[in-house]
Amino acid sequence: MKQLNLFLAFFRVGMLGYGGGPSSIPLVHKEVVDKYKWMNDDEFSDVLALGNTLPGPIATKMAGYIGYRVAGILGTITAVLATIIPTIVLMIVLLTSLASFKDQPWVMGMTKAVVPVVGVMLATLTWDFFKKSKETLGWVNASVVIVASFVLMELIGIHPAILIASLLLFALLKKDKDVDTHQNVERGVGM
Repeated sequence: MKQLNLFLAFFRVGMLGYGGGPSSIPLVHKEVVDKYKWMNDDEFSDVLALGNTLPGPIATKMAGYIGYRVAGILGTITAVLATIIPTIVLMIVLLTSLASFKDQPWVMGMTKAVVPVVGVMLATLTWDFFKKSKETLGWVNASVVIVASFVLMELIGIHPAILIASLLLFALLKKDKDVDTHQNVERGVGM
């Protein structure tokens, strides 16, 4: 049953994720977090962050990891195949049939109409992540992280992987420090 659910979830993502990786991220979130509850928002955020640091298409990287987490190696194979099969089939069908219609206004309009839809889907996912970060960091800290990330990536030109790795390292070190502080308080040290 897990294999079938994995296949269906990532097949839907592959079928509806027109426009590449960014358009498929909200769809993966909907399937993995909301529908099947294979992970929560925090875990999904971690998978997304790590997936963005690795080279290659984000949808297949996420499918591979989530598939492995849900059903092991066979789950990885199932989820990745379910993600790429629709793309392969659609590319063959669409490229052969739409090649003759590519200059038609309705085809060009259809292509242009996808961009705002993907933008809204990404904005919604971003807003959900911002609300979640507000709960853990607070509005001020979350806003500072967002502004600092924008400045570092867009204005200074630091690669997102470096920024994500730095934030993950900071979170790990802070977590270890918080654990040590908590253990010292429990033992009565430093009081």
